[in-house]
Amino acid sequence: MKLDIIGDIHGCYREFFALTEKLGYNWNNHYPVHPQGRKLAFVGDLTDRGPSSLKIIEVVWTLVIKEKQAYYCPGNHCNKLYRFFKGNKVQITHGLETTVAEYEALSKKEQKQIKEKFMALYEQAPLYLQLDNQKLVVTHAGIRADYIGRSDKKVKTFVLYGDITGEKHPDGSPVRNDWAKDYNGQALIVYGHTPVKQPRILNRTVNIDTGAVFGGQLTALRYPEEETVSVPSSMPYVKEKFKLDL
Repeated sequence: MKLDIIGDIHGCYREFFALTEKLGYNWNNHYPVHPQGRKLAFVGDLTDRGPSSLKIIEVVWTLVIKEKQAYYCPGNHCNKLYRFFKGNKVQITHGLETTVAEYEALSKKEQKQIKEKFMALYEQAPLYLQLDNQKLVVTHAGIRADYIGRSDKKVKTFVLYGDITGEKHPDGSPVRNDWAKDYNGQALIVYGHTPVKQPRILNRTVNIDTGAVFGGQLTALRYPEEETVSVPSSMPYVKEKFKLDL
């Protein structure tokens, strides 16, 4: 199994296109295909904050649902957009407002199409991906070794939001325990969610959210090679989003 696992895209279509090209994918049919049969996997948070969230949904839906040539698990922003599309009461803040603005600019017919595509993508996704005979786990915010194989509410909260304590930083963001420091499982865990300046490799875990939407980079991990490949972001740099403490 040969994969290229993509970190949090957050609507950064330009960076996604550049990264897949750098990884050797061709875009002949409006979606990326690798000539040697490599496949993409996504750690979630496809949308919000960036300029082209709906284009990312289109491409990932095509790859995962229509062509069955990629893997996807949802992030917390995916979960919030899904709840918005379901008609649940959600706050249109923390990036969702950019995706909603794109959506509201569409015709009713286009709205129906993109909503149906995203909901199908979300509803058919596992909480996290167990791949290559369980030697690889792809998850949005990480997973503890003893949670692998489970899908209860506690695990769902962990894979979407990380090891949150219930406390808040002064800026309102949640305080998280550094679960990767204590990870002692056999599987390689590839995740995102918490922006880091460079891919963070610790024990058998790799954080590949290098903050594309905050002016950092968009990063992929090549598997089984375990090499990271990045492209620079075109977005403005937001220093405070790259926390040293997790």
